[in-house]
Amino acid sequence: MKKLFRSLVLGGALLLVPGLVPVMEAGPARAAAVTDDNLKQMLESLLREHPELVLDVLREHSEDVLDIAQAGANARRKAALEAQWRKEVKNTPQKQIALSDRPVKGRASAPVRIVAFSDFTCHYCQQATQVLDAVLKKYGRNVSLVFKHMPLDEQGPGMLAARYFVAVARQDEGKAWKFYDAMYADRDRLLLDGQKFVDEVCGKLGLDRERLKKDASSDRTARIIAQDLDDAKKLNIDGTPCFLVNGLMVRGALSEPLFSAAVDIALEAAR
Repeated sequence: MKKLFRSLVLGGALLLVPGLVPVMEAGPARAAAVTDDNLKQMLESLLREHPELVLDVLREHSEDVLDIAQAGANARRKAALEAQWRKEVKNTPQKQIALSDRPVKGRASAPVRIVAFSDFTCHYCQQATQVLDAVLKKYGRNVSLVFKHMPLDEQGPGMLAARYFVAVARQDEGKAWKFYDAMYADRDRLLLDGQKFVDEVCGKLGLDRERLKKDASSDRTARIIAQDLDDAKKLNIDGTPCFLVNGLMVRGALSEPLFSAAVDIALEAAR
């Protein structure tokens, strides 16, 4: 940016700004040199006299300006979230929530556990799965994931997929995570085809169909999902996705660098 302004001054200051006149010597006129010491003063004089130059520069470099503004906004948000999380990790006790009978992705004894409150039909939850995958890969054995259900429509395909995720986990936890991946990878099919799509995915996973159907509609499965919804209510979670990172509240589909900042703080506190 400094080079941009230096070029602007060199190109227009001597022609446009009163008082910045060439120094006459023997031979052709020679302009006073622009240095680090006088650059700011010359630039201020130039733009005060000709403010339209700012608009010209912004138009010519509009993408660069937007990138700079976005980078600044991201940096401010990251700093604010980190300050909030560092305060939480020192002063807020661990949230007590139901985690038994839930499959764990990653090492069960990992020092940092991410608990996701999510909905299989939520677009932002779908986006967040990509960030979670990147975080799990980045931190390896130091991070694990538990999925808690928060279907926004308790009669729709989100609840259907939630019930079947619990049922699949009773047969095979590894296949439950494959079911999870399939639901988010083809979210549109889940919304459009519902039971047909769920049956298709379960068929490909080689599950016991009769047992699966029975478990999906069981009181035990209903109780697990009801516990998840109750935990969300107790934590004042009113939208998805939302995450607990060792108790730190992470709301929304954050970028990987922002989510990693929460993991770093939780990991540091756990050591």
